[in-house]
Amino acid sequence: MADIDKIGALILRGDRILLCRKNRDTSRLILPGGRIERGESDLECLAREIREELGAVTLEEIEYLGTYEDQASMDDPRVLKSLRITLYRAQLSGEPTPASEIRELVWFGPASDRSALTPILVNRILPDLLARGILPWGAQ
Repeated sequence: MADIDKIGALILRGDRILLCRKNRDTSRLILPGGRIERGESDLECLAREIREELGAVTLEEIEYLGTYEDQASMDDPRVLKSLRITLYRAQLSGEPTPASEIRELVWFGPASDRSALTPILVNRILPDLLARGILPWGAQ
């Protein structure tokens, strides 16, 4: 079992993925989403986290994509934790704005700097989404 268990959202706009930069724990870009609270389903967690992090928006056409595990990205090198993300693709209704612990939103594309991403995005999620043709980035 992973130290950190999260639900994440893959939100695409054209060929760009919506990513977030938090104001704590890691300076790297992460997927919107968060930890499940007691008694919540995946989709209840996702709806709550999206409202908390992205403001007055909602998710539509939600589809399970997969579950991924890797090392969590922490700015403190003494903190080593594993991370599991259950990922859902969804359409976003409304214009997202950073809220709660989110300080910045980034529309990340095929030419963006991948060194800004967390290990789970670089090592697990992006390769899988590219191999399955879910990301419209062509051969990368």
